Amino acid sequence: MKLSELKTGERGVIVKVLGHGGFRKRIVEMGFIKGKIVEVLLNAPLQDPVKYKLMGYEVSLRHNEAEMIEIISVEEALKTDSASKTDNHILSSTADEDDTPGTVKQLREAAMKKRRRINVALVGNPNCGKTSLFNFASGSHERVGNYSGVTVDAKEGYAEFEGYEFNLIDLPGTYSLSAYSPEELYVRKQIIDKTPDVIINVIDSSNIERNLYLTTQLVDMNLRMVCALNMYDEFEARGDKLNKEVLGRLFGVPMIPTSFKTGRGVDLLFHIIINLYEGVDFLDKDGNITPEVADDIQNWHKNYENKHDHNHAEDFAHGTKPNTVFRHIHLNHGRIIEDAIDTIKEELQKDEQIRHKYSLRYLSIKMLEHDSQTEEVISMLPNAEKIKQVRDSQAHIISREMNEDSETAIMNAKYGFIYGALKEAGYEEGKKNDIYQTTHILDKIMTNKYFGFPLFLFVIYVMFYTTFSLGQYPMDWIESVINALGNLINDNMAEGPLKDMIIDGIIGGVGSVIVFLPQILILYAFISFMEDSGYMARSAFIMDKLMHKMGLHGKSFIPLIMGFGCNVPAIMATRTIESRRSRLITMLILPMMSCSARLPIYIMITGTFFATRYQAPVMISLYVTGIIMAVIMSRILSRWIIKGDDTPFVMELPPYRFPTAKAIGRHTWEKGKQYLKKMGGIILVASIIVWALGYFPHNSALTEQQQQEQSYIGRIGKFIEPAFRPQGFDWKLDVGLISGVGAKEIVASTLGVLYSGDGNMEDSSKYTSLYEKMTDDGITPLTAYSFLVFVLLYFPCLATIAAIKNESGSWRWAGFAAIYTTALAWIVSAAVYQIGSLAV
Repeated sequence: MKLSELKTGERGVIVKVLGHGGFRKRIVEMGFIKGKIVEVLLNAPLQDPVKYKLMGYEVSLRHNEAEMIEIISVEEALKTDSASKTDNHILSSTADEDDTPGTVKQLREAAMKKRRRINVALVGNPNCGKTSLFNFASGSHERVGNYSGVTVDAKEGYAEFEGYEFNLIDLPGTYSLSAYSPEELYVRKQIIDKTPDVIINVIDSSNIERNLYLTTQLVDMNLRMVCALNMYDEFEARGDKLNKEVLGRLFGVPMIPTSFKTGRGVDLLFHIIINLYEGVDFLDKDGNITPEVADDIQNWHKNYENKHDHNHAEDFAHGTKPNTVFRHIHLNHGRIIEDAIDTIKEELQKDEQIRHKYSLRYLSIKMLEHDSQTEEVISMLPNAEKIKQVRDSQAHIISREMNEDSETAIMNAKYGFIYGALKEAGYEEGKKNDIYQTTHILDKIMTNKYFGFPLFLFVIYVMFYTTFSLGQYPMDWIESVINALGNLINDNMAEGPLKDMIIDGIIGGVGSVIVFLPQILILYAFISFMEDSGYMARSAFIMDKLMHKMGLHGKSFIPLIMGFGCNVPAIMATRTIESRRSRLITMLILPMMSCSARLPIYIMITGTFFATRYQAPVMISLYVTGIIMAVIMSRILSRWIIKGDDTPFVMELPPYRFPTAKAIGRHTWEKGKQYLKKMGGIILVASIIVWALGYFPHNSALTEQQQQEQSYIGRIGKFIEPAFRPQGFDWKLDVGLISGVGAKEIVASTLGVLYSGDGNMEDSSKYTSLYEKMTDDGITPLTAYSFLVFVLLYFPCLATIAAIKNESGSWRWAGFAAIYTTALAWIVSAAVYQIGSLAV
């Protein structure tokens, strides 16, 4: 809880002080340090400020300052194992620390236990390896792709190390902390509002100069930070040279070489984080650490120092004046800009409220950059107009003296500092084993104007052909197991509704979908390889011109490709598109990308009505149809419905990297696991519901076909059947379409239930011969293909509709997507059937 929540007469033990470095430092110097007992004495007549008793003296704080101090109260301490054995009367007494040493010790133990939970935010450029560190440290299996924008939301995980618990937050990749793209604003908001205890700035060592630009902005925020020089194995293999200790001193931040593929440097990284977390607040102006804090760190360090290199560069654990590289420094932007920063800072610090949450230097720099989000924050201050006047005056001086606007001048100054720091640190680029040399050779083939598109189409063809041909063997095995299970239950259970539900509802429904698990795993293995290798980023590069003609941004291609996996994360990935216009259009056409949920339907129908040699072409035609309709609708939306300016295409093309079999296997299994969870959840429930609607009202005297037609589901299907006559659908197909509103896989399970046997499992061919049952109902290959086209284009699942609402901020666009896709599906599928009927 926060200190501001304590009531008069209550006590608590200080756990940590939150906020940026300058504010935190001042509060700590007042005595609000970890392990100290603080008691609320009284509130001012207007309830602010509040007087506290601390370390034998009295001190007052405002509420907004007390909100930045985390404590553990007596009540919270009683809930811990160590405090639960203590007498409540003693704990709730108002005695001083010296009066009840046992109680104080137990309160402190509870506070220290809570303090050993460190909130760590992972910040870095796209494709720098943040999520790889997150997965390695926490054991979580978040998606990692070799292109920008994979992580589109904060992911949270946990790790334990050397007696501490780490709460890890993986933030979206961002090139800077400007107010340019959604991910930049999101990262800033998370850092400022959530106030992590320590930031891990993950740096791609192969692009160190560009990556350090974000580092300079994080330094401006005055937060505890450690830099992980990731992919350092590639850095060394290429022959690059760098004195990382010198670079760390120049930035005031420890620089730790890491490789998250092998785990190199991760233990040391977390060891240093603990050291910084416990020590950095307790250095005086001369660099001396508080003796009491130094003793705590040294005692902790002795238990683990043999596990690490003794030369590591923290280091608060050796003496009261450590030779540490971590100290807050001001990166010098040059005399003119520094004078402007100081002038704005003087005006900002007249308001005490803003100092608690923000570094004034950071705000001053952002004001000079004309940052819109910062101006919104400043506009809430009583002296907002004066601050803006001072900013405008200083920006004019910079423009006059430096012949460039203040934002550009600051950017150039930061890169100038980076260049000078790298030069002083002896940075040299090596030439041996240059990973980019291989990348350049491959790109000449992969992105060639003659070979690029045919090669991409060939890869897609191989992916689908392999999915069907190789996946057919395990599919047959699973199907045989399901058939055997159905026969076993049929032979050993008494006749009745329960038996029918298990055979026709559960096995017929879920079984008809689960057999496609091998194909889905193979498909995802291909997609994972394309993403992890860097080829997916090239696809965006290849498709940018086409995307632009569609009225979209080149970055739109990444979410569209992700849509082949699942539309929901693909819609979330549109956050990486800077232009709201392109972002909105991409969301609205994404449902036409054939997500994996449609794959069981495609495989079921193509496998039933089309010979093996035609299955891959039919599948590809569906994907191509979806892409063509997306192009047409994108043109319509961009020209007549959603208008606005486009943004430049700026996207990183990472070097090609051969993904590990372990990574591909893990990603593939994660998707498979999600699929199996769906089988045991929504698909199972939906299958039982569909079976029940088809079973009741039950009349054993009727034939199977008569029973279905007289059932509730038959009546529903018959009622809507006229609306789908232009497509050639019967009522069973109509019911399947309705069931797919919740999740597309349910279409396959519904058809599995409706076309399952009559309960007589003695003839297993009746159970498995979907083709015979559908053709008996008059379904032809043309009808089946028309049905597939309708499934391709119609109403997205409810989760996709909700995602569109969340990302667009309006139910209007979500409703529009639901209506127009269904209307489009009706028109196109009817056209396919009617034109096909004429041809036949």
